[in-house]
Amino acid sequence: MTPEQVIFILVAAVTFIAAISVVTSRNLIHSALWLILTLFGVAIFYVLLDAGFFAVIQVIIYIGAISILFIFAAMLTRRVMQDAGPQTNKNWWLGAVIALLLLAGLALILINWQGFNTSAPELANSSGRISQLGLALVSPDQYVLPFELASILLVAAMIGAIFVAGEKKP
Repeated sequence: MTPEQVIFILVAAVTFIAAISVVTSRNLIHSALWLILTLFGVAIFYVLLDAGFFAVIQVIIYIGAISILFIFAAMLTRRVMQDAGPQTNKNWWLGAVIALLLLAGLALILINWQGFNTSAPELANSSGRISQLGLALVSPDQYVLPFELASILLVAAMIGAIFVAGEKKP
């Protein structure tokens, strides 16, 4: 086993445990800290893939801005969020079933996609590397699927934030 594979396995295990801890932690601040560890693990994956640009963006934007914003918002609204009611949803099983169905559908799509087993071509080391990266992100033969999945994830996070911030009607 190569050192890169050992690092990958260790980082994958830590990232997986941190991701599970994000959603199972009962304390909002602890969840935000677990999220920072999860996002840092993703940044390490980018480094292992020799995608330094994405690793830096991951650290600066997601860890440096968004996660810290979550922590500040939780600390500033702590009194407002004190709720004596139950902290679990009665319909958690429905969300779990929907998540498993989505996972199965995504796995089925990826298994049947011919580009799943092929590697994207290497980006050339030249002065136009960023422009080549931009073209690679929207090219159907390269990284358009992960790019679009990231946009869907961000839209889902925005809808969830609007839902959480919205007023509850009695």
